[in-house]
Amino acid sequence: MVNKRKVIELSHVEIQNLLRTERVLQVASINKDGTPHLAPMWFVLEEDDSLVFTTYGRSQKVKNLERDPRVTLLVECGEMYDELRGVAIDGVAEIVRDPSQTANVMELTRLKDLGLGLKREPSNKTKTELPPAAYKRVVVRVFPKRYRSWDHSKI
Repeated sequence: MVNKRKVIELSHVEIQNLLRTERVLQVASINKDGTPHLAPMWFVLEEDDSLVFTTYGRSQKVKNLERDPRVTLLVECGEMYDELRGVAIDGVAEIVRDPSQTANVMELTRLKDLGLGLKREPSNKTKTELPPAAYKRVVVRVFPKRYRSWDHSKI
């Protein structure tokens, strides 16, 4: 008997392509009382397969991830049942409090939104020229530990 889960599973390349093209990442962290905290974030897939996004340094998700770095992420797309594709990722988050790295991820996210991917023009900006938001925001880098994926067009 055929394992339907295996039939609809995305390959690693298909997962990478999905993460490079989709814009919104659902981020689930764990509140102090154990309930989930869910927030949509724009993100970028790094070359090492980590996912990065920026958020305010005092946000609830940052507080949650500092207390417990376990996180579940979801990226999905499709309107009709036979178009549904997605990946759920369990991982460990790291908070990076470096305004220059924050500015870099902010720029990469902007370029992804414009459809330019990770292509950047060289910049001569110095640390004093960073956008003011880079000092209020932090980078969250998620290192994936487990993937669960689906592509209903394979059914």
